[in-house]
Amino acid sequence: MKAVLVLEDGTYWAGEAFGHEGEAVGEVVFNTSMTGYQEIITDPSYNGQIVAMTYPLIGNYGFNTEDNESYKPHLQGFIVKELCDSPSNWRSSISPSEFFLKNNIVGIKGIDTRALTQHIRHHGSMFGIISTECGNIDILMGRLQQKKGEKRNLVMEVTTKTTLHKSGPGKKVVVLDFGVKYNIIRSLESRGCNIYVLPAYSSYDEIMGYNPDGILLSNGPGDPTDLPSAKLTIQKLLGKKPILGICLGHQLLGLALGGTTYKLKFGHHGGNHPVKDLLTNKCYITSQNHNYALKADFNEDVTITHINVNDGTVEGFRHKSLPIISVQYHPEAAPGPADSAYVFDDFLSMMGS
Repeated sequence: MKAVLVLEDGTYWAGEAFGHEGEAVGEVVFNTSMTGYQEIITDPSYNGQIVAMTYPLIGNYGFNTEDNESYKPHLQGFIVKELCDSPSNWRSSISPSEFFLKNNIVGIKGIDTRALTQHIRHHGSMFGIISTECGNIDILMGRLQQKKGEKRNLVMEVTTKTTLHKSGPGKKVVVLDFGVKYNIIRSLESRGCNIYVLPAYSSYDEIMGYNPDGILLSNGPGDPTDLPSAKLTIQKLLGKKPILGICLGHQLLGLALGGTTYKLKFGHHGGNHPVKDLLTNKCYITSQNHNYALKADFNEDVTITHINVNDGTVEGFRHKSLPIISVQYHPEAAPGPADSAYVFDDFLSMMGS
């Protein structure tokens, strides 16, 4: 079956369809990871986006039941150069085509993903539509603009609706779920934490009612300025308990401390982003997934601790007097394979002190 990808500037690519029949609309971003496609597809931070993989061959080790980062995929669509339908891995339990069909993901393959990536790098990320139903570019452009105009609360679509508890013998941690990845929970579990995962809209009183030893602000999709109530809640929490921010949680924490955010031209999406720790002068290869970043305009109470080697953007900070640390990248993803896991150990030490 044929499929077409149309971007909002009128550029389009024709290819072959896979997965669910129909149409998918979302912001088109590219991910530079060579592996980890299952984790990417099930990452709640991709809610509202269509993901193009720059690595040409996807699906060669299949899909399994252990590597999901959420209870289901949240991305809008998937773009690959070549999709392998004969995976070879002892952990594989379902083929790529079956996985995409089962999870209602609209996909397109057989297009020049290198040209698409170069286009997005030059012009910036933009909305697009994948269709297996219509080949008329003008009609698809109309549907794309209509869908783009619809306002969505991406975080509220992925956050837990009820409190979840992961029992442990150690420190009590409240995780504010803006779209938390399972591996963040696993990283806390492996350190013995007693974890309570709360909805993103939880109030200050609800959070403090658990009397946690620490609070983790999770990753999630979208623009942090779309969450003014979360910012106000975080401002009330400052200084009350140790806080760790990750990705969207990092941006919200920065806003609560008086910082500002801006949208990157094409975002950081991949498992090969170099980040320099300014406190140790070490450089780490990190996994990242975000379209927004903090400006380095904090007051004198905040120290920038990490920067992106590629573009100099802020990748981490800590407060000089309050128990607060924050990183833009994903320490739980550990593409190194465990380079940045020390962030969780720092969080535990902060709770201990």
